Amino acid sequence: MKTDHILVTVAGPDHPGITTKLMGIIHESGDSLQDMGQAVTHGLLSLSFLIEIENRVDGEAPVLKELLFQASKMDLNLTYQEIEKQQDLPTIDHEKFILNCVSPDKIYADFICDMAKCLADNDINILRIDNVRPPNFKALEITTSVPAKLDYSDIKEKLLNVSTKHQVDVAFLKDNVFRRSKRLIVFDMDSTLIQTEVIDEMADVMGVGAEVRAITEKAMNGEMDFDESLRQRVSKLKGLSLQQMQEILEGLPFTKGAEEFVKTVKNLGYKVALISGGFSFFANALKEKLDLDYAFANDLKVVDGYLTGEVEGTIINAEQKALLLKVISQQEKISLEQVVAIGDGANDLPMLAVAGLGIAFHAKDIVKKEAQNHMSHGPMTSILYFLGIPGTEAAENV
Repeated sequence: MKTDHILVTVAGPDHPGITTKLMGIIHESGDSLQDMGQAVTHGLLSLSFLIEIENRVDGEAPVLKELLFQASKMDLNLTYQEIEKQQDLPTIDHEKFILNCVSPDKIYADFICDMAKCLADNDINILRIDNVRPPNFKALEITTSVPAKLDYSDIKEKLLNVSTKHQVDVAFLKDNVFRRSKRLIVFDMDSTLIQTEVIDEMADVMGVGAEVRAITEKAMNGEMDFDESLRQRVSKLKGLSLQQMQEILEGLPFTKGAEEFVKTVKNLGYKVALISGGFSFFANALKEKLDLDYAFANDLKVVDGYLTGEVEGTIINAEQKALLLKVISQQEKISLEQVVAIGDGANDLPMLAVAGLGIAFHAKDIVKKEAQNHMSHGPMTSILYFLGIPGTEAAENV
């Protein structure tokens, strides 16, 4: 008996029941379904499937006649072509990666052009493109087939360049079981969860803002040892009162989208932690306000209601941040692959590296280059798209 393969393509207005009727015809024919793929764009269906023809009558395949008739009844266009040798289908050693693209405004064709060229130049094939939240066109999920030996650092740098040029945030994530199963979010505090560096605000009150900001900038860019920079900065805060610190606390501005992001992930059952190289006075207050599960930060020595200019206990530096992230994940029995870390400074890099998903959020250039992924253009709620949970009111307001 002659056996060959037919690739069928169906296009037209999408509605429930199309797949049911077409697959029912194939089942009743006794022929075999070998492969299929489907996408819907702006309400129009594109459905393809590969049939192994095992039953012919006078050299013809009855299943094709039935499929054509049913497609016509449903106002669909059906075309087909013979695939002579199934072994001609590609069997290359590739892995699937998802490229998430999120724009604060909308996505334009020139961005798609540059992004597609970047992927093609690295032998990365686009399998499908989905508009995540129609009718808006500002968040795409692009499924790709990636060569197993791809130089990830090279493609990451090129994607960063395209992202920066078009001001569209991107994340290139391996499509595995952990991609949509994150359970713990870990935040940095200063310039991440809130829009400012608290120590700079404290320094302004003491009249040493310029001196402290210069040291902060060096520390966040990785140009100075964090422990030493912290001691130097804190020494300049001697005499600051707890009352003044409370006033600073009440004026701290949250990063755009931060409160909505935390509320959304908490409602979905995520654990949320704050691990900061800042100070526990502020971290603990934010923990209470946002109903966070954990908060770790540095303790300042206080005598008679005033700072002494000294730090007490172990300094929460880059290594301690990564260690505390691991401790929390162990405490909650959560795999590191299920942890998301979000930070902006060089002292966040070890924490971002050990998490399953590390995101440099509106970060310094050195951090964006070193981190797994970055978000530099949209509000914090944009990260929800990276987590595969865009169908929330918070994500709608990106």
